[in-house]
Amino acid sequence: MFLQRSAVAIARRAAVAPAARRTLATSAVRLESKVPETKIKSFKEIKTADDLFGPGAPPGTVPTDIEQSTGLERLEILGKMEGVDVFDMRPLDASRLGTLAQPVMVRSAGEEQFAGCTGVPADSHNVLWLRMTRDRPVERCPECGSVYKMEYVGPQDDGHHHDDHHGHGWEEPKTMADFVKPEYY
Repeated sequence: MFLQRSAVAIARRAAVAPAARRTLATSAVRLESKVPETKIKSFKEIKTADDLFGPGAPPGTVPTDIEQSTGLERLEILGKMEGVDVFDMRPLDASRLGTLAQPVMVRSAGEEQFAGCTGVPADSHNVLWLRMTRDRPVERCPECGSVYKMEYVGPQDDGHHHDDHHGHGWEEPKTMADFVKPEYY
């Protein structure tokens, strides 16, 4: 019995050479052909949306993030390379309660901005998301009463007409906040 087991174990460990050895297939890459190197624009050189397309990787290589990224992702990567926080991901000032006279300022480059309030002092209640728009920039947390105000930092003339919303006569739906006196915001 012992001999049978050891014979099986030895047979399993034995290396069996294949009848025909397979060669390693490689593709030939010409070292003489040099791909012209394209310059990657810096963050300060970005002027239009067309500048947010990467050059791509040279043939035969794997692209890096900076070579293949486009759009907002590329803008963020270029900003981080130069130490600029493009999307300003710092937390809001939670050390004080925002009031109507001195609200907690929330910067936004878009038409609307959401801010999560966790209370004063911080983490005193669950996160409540508050929506601020250019038309209604001030919002008050219903739980702790802290006041937040959106500061628009985007382009002043962005081509949108805020009054008619592209001529469709669309208006924002009514909520209970529409019936609150402005001095109570």
